[in-house]
Amino acid sequence: MIMTLKILQQHRRFLHLLLQRYFTAVANASKSSVPKVLTCHRDDCVSEIIDVRTPAEYEEDHIPGAINLPVLSNDERITIGTMYSHSKFEARKAGAALISRNIANHIEVYFQSKGTDYSPLIYCWRGGQRSYSMALILAQIGFESFVLEKGYKQYRAGIRREFETLPQMFQYRVISGPTGSGKTRILQALSAQGHQVLDLEGLAKHKGSVLGLWHGETQPSQKYFDSLLCDKLHSFTTSKPVWLESESVRIGSICIHQKFFQHLKTAPRFHVHLPLEERVKHIIRDYPNWIENKEELKTIILKLVNTAGHERVNEWLTLINQGDWEAFVRRMLLEHYDPCYMLSQKKNDLSIVESKHLHLDNLDNDTLTNLVNKIESI
Repeated sequence: MIMTLKILQQHRRFLHLLLQRYFTAVANASKSSVPKVLTCHRDDCVSEIIDVRTPAEYEEDHIPGAINLPVLSNDERITIGTMYSHSKFEARKAGAALISRNIANHIEVYFQSKGTDYSPLIYCWRGGQRSYSMALILAQIGFESFVLEKGYKQYRAGIRREFETLPQMFQYRVISGPTGSGKTRILQALSAQGHQVLDLEGLAKHKGSVLGLWHGETQPSQKYFDSLLCDKLHSFTTSKPVWLESESVRIGSICIHQKFFQHLKTAPRFHVHLPLEERVKHIIRDYPNWIENKEELKTIILKLVNTAGHERVNEWLTLINQGDWEAFVRRMLLEHYDPCYMLSQKKNDLSIVESKHLHLDNLDNDTLTNLVNKIESI
């Protein structure tokens, strides 16, 4: 009996010693052994942002610049979600197995080339198990890893809040003018000489007209457009004006945030005047894909019957069939685009400052460079 008590006491002391060493090790753990929590993704200590949500979630919206390394595929997330509604415990076990396998694959394929200075920020929907699982393993490897507090959900709420205040921090200068007058070319020339330029059509991948969808592209989701716009505004300084093109509130399927759009409607305007024939040449150069895809072009033109009427649309279609592109573009400008532009300007130009006028003979590089050199003094 005495011997048994001695053995138990020895075991108790041994167990106590082990626990002491364990808690001491935890207390003295290096900073890189567990992930840190960040409240904002804009942090200089982060070298890369990783979205571990499914490809479908990522495609709908994500932090600009983030890469997608999903820890669950689209189908796997649906499967685990279905299991979760019946048994949380079973779903957690199955989910842990899938997440572990997927993280292992990412480590083998993606993270092997990363050095000790690599410091990723990882996020999922709510900053929960998906992001923390990857961040913890990376931290245990020796990387300094971070997780975004409350994940994408908090990020999206932040975007909505920022649109209430961020747009009013800047001075805007709007380049206006009818279709084909080279507004985008002027913005490019301004950007090349160091001016702050916001290309809304570039962000939306759409030129804003019935034929405006970028060739071979699809437009981003509304949420991702908002993310891109907010991210671009953060890149500007408030000490210089931001130049952009006059737009309607809709660019294809995308809507410009109302709070932001109100600032554009009241901003000073620089109106471009370009001869009609130069506009025709510019449009033909700018839309080569429609010349190469006549049938697709005709399908879109047919959609204008309700506004332009059958007779006029049939005349446009005849010019397409004949390949008379100059005549087709000229008539489209005069009979469709210019009237639409005038209506848009009446509704959206609310600036109390008198418009300044930019008269151009052509859109040659020298002409645009000279224009940019004197645009502030016009």
